[in-house]
Amino acid sequence: MSMRIRGRGVLVLGGVVTLAVTAACGRSGAETGETRASGYSHRLAKSTTTEVVELDDGRRVGMHYDPGRGLVEQHYSPRAKGWSKPQLIYKTRTSPCQSIALRAFGDTVAAIANFGLYCADGEPPTESIAAVGAKSLARWDTNVTKDFDGWDKATAKASGDAQELSFTSASIESVTRLRWNRTEGFSDVEEIPR
Repeated sequence: MSMRIRGRGVLVLGGVVTLAVTAACGRSGAETGETRASGYSHRLAKSTTTEVVELDDGRRVGMHYDPGRGLVEQHYSPRAKGWSKPQLIYKTRTSPCQSIALRAFGDTVAAIANFGLYCADGEPPTESIAAVGAKSLARWDTNVTKDFDGWDKATAKASGDAQELSFTSASIESVTRLRWNRTEGFSDVEEIPR
């Protein structure tokens, strides 16, 4: 399916994906189009692996795998009514795995993504990414754990202020944990016996 976009003479192939991404974001097509605000004139990149999460203040964060490049982030500003330019969060030529997990904690977003040879076919990841963006979302902290089965979830400290996050993965024998806080970034990975 192809379609033209509002008199700009741009031909978009795969309009179904565009509509699906727009519907997933819960906003009208006009909000994902070009706007006049500086730095927010880009559309949300179209990808079959795009994940989107909404923050308490109405901003949204979208991430997708860009094969041959890595993990890419964009964020939506309700004031500018547009998406930021795509930002490469983690660079790799390794194949992306099947999903991305995003979770918002106030003005902080935690992301979990994985890459690996044949990972999309079910092989375990060789690069497990934990990423955190806070406040303006212009800068992201990333941690890569090699030859690891991937993080199961991200949680905030009990106070809920998103000053500290934990990424965890559990097995029968132990819990693997990686902590992040705003002042120090990521800690070393901890292996906690059960």
